[in-house]
Amino acid sequence: MSGAGPASPGRGGSAAPPPADRRRDSPAAGSPIQPIIKDVGEIYSRLLDHRPVIQGEIRYFVKEFEEKRGLRELRVLENLKNTIFETNERVLPKCEQAMQDNLSETLKRLQAANAMMHRLQERECEARKMGSPVAIECWYWANSTRLSTDRVCV
Repeated sequence: MSGAGPASPGRGGSAAPPPADRRRDSPAAGSPIQPIIKDVGEIYSRLLDHRPVIQGEIRYFVKEFEEKRGLRELRVLENLKNTIFETNERVLPKCEQAMQDNLSETLKRLQAANAMMHRLQERECEARKMGSPVAIECWYWANSTRLSTDRVCV
């Protein structure tokens, strides 16, 4: 067994790679196979490498999308501006006026109801002092959840 291992004593300690593992670089520049390799590379890039075409399509799509989207967004913003202007100038004052009118009417009704309840409580208090059955009926109607306008304590 002489020289079968990777570190054989006759080689000085460094093993050279076998010929099958040798790197295969491109042939020399003056080689007749060089133009064929170049043509195969061009054919590959034209037929099988679609990156340049796809990148061009992507750039075109993005450009068209941004332009159309930009115009659409401008229209939307213009419509929003018009709506806000109309709301501030026309609708809001009408709503404020209607609210003031309705709130003043509601306030008057609440004040009238409050005055009626106050008078009812005064009558109830007076009736309790006297201990009459009317006082008990007035107390029932004042404290029940079903207040009726046709039943008034006198």
